[in-house]
Amino acid sequence: METIKIAVPGLVLRPWRTEDAAEVLPALREPAIALWNPAPTVVDLASAETWLARRADLSGGEHVSLAVTDPAGGELLGSVSLHSIHDGGASIGYWTVGPARGRGVASRAVAALTGWGFGQLGLHRVELCHAVANPGSCRVAERAGYRLEGTLRDSHRYGDGRRYDEHVHGRLTTDT
Repeated sequence: METIKIAVPGLVLRPWRTEDAAEVLPALREPAIALWNPAPTVVDLASAETWLARRADLSGGEHVSLAVTDPAGGELLGSVSLHSIHDGGASIGYWTVGPARGRGVASRAVAALTGWGFGQLGLHRVELCHAVANPGSCRVAERAGYRLEGTLRDSHRYGDGRRYDEHVHGRLTTDT
């Protein structure tokens, strides 16, 4: 897969780099990220580098994981990933660091990578799931053009070890 760089107003989505470890480690320890996007194996810089290496390796074709950065200074704002790519479908996940929340970063990143997936990967459907207890993610999905399709009961165990109901949202390449 070619090197990916997606630029939208106020954001650059780019491949992960080893040098991102110093920003990723504290981000993954933030309480909101640790709850909704747990990475329990990331405990030090070495494990953050391992986490980054897995996300930077796009050779298998089953995921596209990108850093979301500020175009001016390159500061890490978050993460966005298409994963479980198969037969024209995929799922999308994301997180943003505390200072980037409430600024539309996640919804713009999700919309940008979704559009890229439709255009470059030929995806037909992308699914976004989030805990019902995380209303901010519901707003991200809606703002990124994802329609609420239903609720999955006790469908996923999150960072606190509890199972949560999840909303499932979907977006089709034919959606306007």
